Amino acid sequence: MVAVAKTRYAASVNGDIAYQVLGDGDVDFLILPGFLLPIDRVDDEPSFARYHRRIAAMGRLIRMDVSGVGNSDRGSVANPPSIENWVDDVLAVMDAAGSARCVIIAPYMHTGVGLLLAIRHPERVAGLVIMSAVLMERRAPGSSFGFPDELFSEEVDITDPDAADLGYDILALLAPSIAHDQTFRSWWDRAGSLAATPSMANALLNQLFDHDFRPLLGQVQVPTLVLCRTGQIAGVADARYFAENLAGARLVEVPGRDFLYWTDDTSVFLDEIEEFGTGFRNAANAERVLVTLLFTDLVQSTQLAATLGDDRWRDLLERHDLTLRSLIERHRGRTVKTIGDGFMAVFDSPSRAIACATEIRRAVDGMQLSIRTGIHTAEVEVRGDDIAGMGVHVGARIGSLSTGGEILVSSTVRESVVGSHFTFTGRGEHELKGVPGVWNLYAVDE
Repeated sequence: MVAVAKTRYAASVNGDIAYQVLGDGDVDFLILPGFLLPIDRVDDEPSFARYHRRIAAMGRLIRMDVSGVGNSDRGSVANPPSIENWVDDVLAVMDAAGSARCVIIAPYMHTGVGLLLAIRHPERVAGLVIMSAVLMERRAPGSSFGFPDELFSEEVDITDPDAADLGYDILALLAPSIAHDQTFRSWWDRAGSLAATPSMANALLNQLFDHDFRPLLGQVQVPTLVLCRTGQIAGVADARYFAENLAGARLVEVPGRDFLYWTDDTSVFLDEIEEFGTGFRNAANAERVLVTLLFTDLVQSTQLAATLGDDRWRDLLERHDLTLRSLIERHRGRTVKTIGDGFMAVFDSPSRAIACATEIRRAVDGMQLSIRTGIHTAEVEVRGDDIAGMGVHVGARIGSLSTGGEILVSSTVRESVVGSHFTFTGRGEHELKGVPGVWNLYAVDE
């Protein structure tokens, strides 16, 4: 589970505009939503969350709901927000977030917003990334531009929640790699329903289809990156046209059929965005910090859940989660994520991690629970709100070797707190699965 991003509001001429900021760095990226999906549902889908947090690891990511969508003011179906209104929304969000210049990431239906921003406010646009770009027109007979006929149905409204059941499965057209996944499909339907009413969604889509952006391309003077997949249902010819007619634009095509930018293999797209925005690529410029990692896991939780029954077990698990979060915060730690019935947290010192672990042990004992704990100090890579690297694997492996009620630490942790009041008992040498070498481990005494 990723940390929940805080939703804030910018005052636009179109009303209150919802936005979130993830990460921290020298380069600001602002991503427009593309399809009708609200920002407060992005992190409910792991592939979407990973994509955004990878960008947040490159600098600072600003994401927003334009007017008419999600938590932003909706406006009127009779007079839906226009592309010009959305340009105003972006500028208001940038001002509220304290961003002078952004790399604008403009997928799908928001390609035009990115183009107008670059033309009218080039001083605010450090670069423009266009993904799965379309010229936002229905494909004319004999043309290869725009959306093909199979993306439209005369009989079924694409915003109808029952469209797939009625024989028109737009998700299968837009993301064939993931359309079979019922969990993803449920998220897609729920997020779309919360983004806009069917009437507003149709109003927004219909006014977008009236635009042809080809006359604008010669006016764009900012650096531009154009990304597309060669097998996607629309936009391949459009992307090539954009690249040919935008001054100095770079086109990157990769194999794949998904029109959604965050599904299927995303590694090439993300590497290209990182190099375009920062001048570096992938892990070469990842931030590394020294932290103490704490891993916890409940022992025999499945058997206990069966004994207690669903209701009592859920209540007990919620009490466990609240207690751990409170104790981690009290000891100046940060919960990175939950993994099943366990927690992964980081601390700025091994002493605080050990002190927190001993309090957790006493607290769960009082709940008639048993918990295994592992602690390790190492450098990790910071990826937005998440962390990665070999140190994370070592800490997790140490935790898995702990028995119920035991706090197991690496020799690095033990040596770091020499002279403190903590005492340890040796647990011998161990090989950690997937980790080179032999590791001396120690249990924290009661």
